[in-house]
Amino acid sequence: MRVLTGIQASGKLHIGNYFGAMKPMIELQEKEELFTFIANYHSLTTSKNANLLRELTFDAAVDYLSLGINPEKTTFWVQSDVPQVLELYWMLSKFTPMGLLERAHSYKDKVAKGITANHALFSYPVLMAADILLLDTQKVPVGKDQIQHVEMTRDIATKFNNEYGEIFTLPEHMVNDNVATIPGIDGQKMSKSYDNAIDIFMESEKKLQKRCNKVLSSSTPLGEPLEYEGCHIYNLASLFLDEDRKSELRTRYKSGEEGYGHFKKYLKELIWEEFSQAREKREMYLNNPDLVKDILSDGAKKMQIIANDKMLQVREAVGIL
Repeated sequence: MRVLTGIQASGKLHIGNYFGAMKPMIELQEKEELFTFIANYHSLTTSKNANLLRELTFDAAVDYLSLGINPEKTTFWVQSDVPQVLELYWMLSKFTPMGLLERAHSYKDKVAKGITANHALFSYPVLMAADILLLDTQKVPVGKDQIQHVEMTRDIATKFNNEYGEIFTLPEHMVNDNVATIPGIDGQKMSKSYDNAIDIFMESEKKLQKRCNKVLSSSTPLGEPLEYEGCHIYNLASLFLDEDRKSELRTRYKSGEEGYGHFKKYLKELIWEEFSQAREKREMYLNNPDLVKDILSDGAKKMQIIANDKMLQVREAVGIL
């Protein structure tokens, strides 16, 4: 089954990104035909700094490779290295009713948050449709807020197919209901915009400990049993534990022999250990940027072959020489 995921190059990754999207993606490459791209054309809807966009694009590639994307199992490229997607985007625009785009929840939400309304932001779902349809994608892993975009892709593809024949595969969304909302240090959904995130690649173990120390907890004094239910420290630590180790942690909470400070230190140790190999790989990739560029170039070449074949079909169908 051909699966496609897109990555926004938006800055430092936090553990909410990892457990909410990255870990499931990395697991997918072991059992499906996975294609993953860094969506730098999409990033242009909000990016205002060219140097920063280039830097974030490279950093995203390094981070995902460090955390487990395997270029021998996953086709991994930068969106702009396959410009056929923009040609298809234009052709699909003909089959995209204005009303369809006006109903897009994401567009309304972003404008409501103060992002400038422009054509790129408005037509974002058409470019996403081109990403998906160019590859004959069968499944698209998305959060619940992105389901509408996959449904819009199906609508656009159906209109095109009705006019020109069965050119495009109709994709289906894939939502992992087992992935819960990852809490931040204040218990709300972890997000950079809420300033409640714990970054994966902290500069030092000491800085990670300082961040973990900010996780909100109650004022139960040392010597009394602690409640693990509803405890933000426990909820975060649980992400890294199997059922046996969760049970052990609950026993420690009930014993009254340790306070929240002990558990914040334990949380730091879990996070630091979880990403120890990733930090080593990340250092290697940062010291070998040409290796990263070669991986992305190889992925783009694989994708170019698929893109060229699909665009030959599309151009023939619509009458473009």
